[in-house]
Parts: sequence; C-alpha cells; structure tokens
Amino acid sequence: MVTAEIIEKYFDTLSDNQKVQFKNLKDLYIYHNNRVNLISRKDTDNFYIHHILHSLALVKTTSFSNLNTVVDIGTGGGFPGIPLAIMYPEVKFHLIDSIGKKINIVQEIANEVGLINVTAKQYRIEETPWKYDMAVARAVAPTIKLFGWMKGHWTNKPKFALLKGGDLSEELNELTQSNPRLKLRSHQISDYFEESFFETKKVISIEG
Repeated sequence: MVTAEIIEKYFDTLSDNQKVQFKNLKDLYIYHNNRVNLISRKDTDNFYIHHILHSLALVKTTSFSNLNTVVDIGTGGGFPGIPLAIMYPEVKFHLIDSIGKKINIVQEIANEVGLINVTAKQYRIEETPWKYDMAVARAVAPTIKLFGWMKGHWTNKPKFALLKGGDLSEELNELTQSNPRLKLRSHQISDYFEESFFETKKVISIEG
C-alpha cells in the first residue's frame, strides 16, 4: 500500500502542516466515500498515486505564482483542486461541479483538513458569476469545450492547466484551428514521476 510519504519523494520542501494535511486526506476520503462515491473503491490502495500525485503533476509543469484565483472545472471528488490548495495556501481555489452531493462532501473534506482557501460550489462553469486567473481540470471534457465554457470568465487572458491522457493530437488540433493564437504545450508526466501509472498521462498548458 502506497502511503503519503511518496509525496515527499517528489516534493522535498513540504511544511510539517502540509505533510499532515496530505496524510489525513486518505482516511477522510475513505470515510466520506462510504456516503458518496467520490473515488473508485479500487483506487484506495493507490490513492496517493492515482489522485494526489496525479493532481500535483500540475505543480511540476505550471507556475502558480502571482495568481489570486484558480477554478477547478468539474472537480468531482476534489481533484486536482484539493491537493493544489494544500500546496498553494496563498491562492484561492474555487472547486466547481454540477453534482451537489459530491461538492458538499468536497467542501467538508476541505474544511476538515484545514483548507481556508477552498470554496466548493455546485455550478456549471459557464454559469458561474466569477472570473479567474487560471483554470485547471482533470479529464472533464474535450479541450475546445472547456475553452468555450470559460469564455467571459477570465480576469485577463485564458490560462489552462489540464490533466489529460492518451492521444490528444486530434483534440488539440481542433482547438488550435479555431483559436490559432493560442500557445499550447504538452508535458509528459512520466518525465517527472517514475510510477508506471503516469506513462500515458499528460499535462496540457494553454495560454491565450
């Protein structure tokens, strides 16, 4: 069984508080998962690889400095938003999902782990009244849809950091053809984490 110590393998500057927060997450998810299905029960033993490290791949590829607000689109069980909020306590994270029973539990988990920089709300992202410096998401929808949903919700220019997998050439070509001025970068997560789970996983960075 993989424990929270695996995070320290890749992030050696964690504070004592951050270490405790990451350690406490697993038990909280196991407890709440019995009430609402937040993560696959098959993932329990690999919680720190499949959910926490996967979310933290964004830390390896993306700068969160000088950001005030970040939205996690379709956060589901709180990923990547909750791990990122632990890493960046100075940034405000809005975790958005259309499923109310999930989002309520996600807010409970954030509160229980001591995250005062997390607000979880039941919304479709295109209907939110807020604007953001950056959007993150994990396998929620095709990139062109995410781009369209965020129209009018930026404080400045579009800035995405997306967790994706598989062959994305067709999906990204569709986006660049409709928005040729966008800057796209694809990062192989296996360049940063050695576990086999990450062999086909990518971070897609998009700036407008």
